[in-house]
Amino acid sequence: MTLKPCIIPLVLALMMIGSCRTSHEVEVKPVEIKPIHITIDVNVKVQKALDDFFKDIDDQEEKIMEKLEKQDEN
Repeated sequence: MTLKPCIIPLVLALMMIGSCRTSHEVEVKPVEIKPIHITIDVNVKVQKALDDFFKDIDDQEEKIMEKLEKQDEN
């Protein structure tokens, strides 16, 4: 008779442990890597941006050179 009260908690514990078991299978397929060829031409944009950036400096240089030439003439 003392065995019956122990069987119920033991069965419940075994059921809980059994229900917590999971298994997963992951299949890994080979991956094919193909080369990618990309050609980007940004030289025109970069050159224009540089011209715009240095335009003020070039204008100032021209003004200075003109002033120096006028002084040399006098």
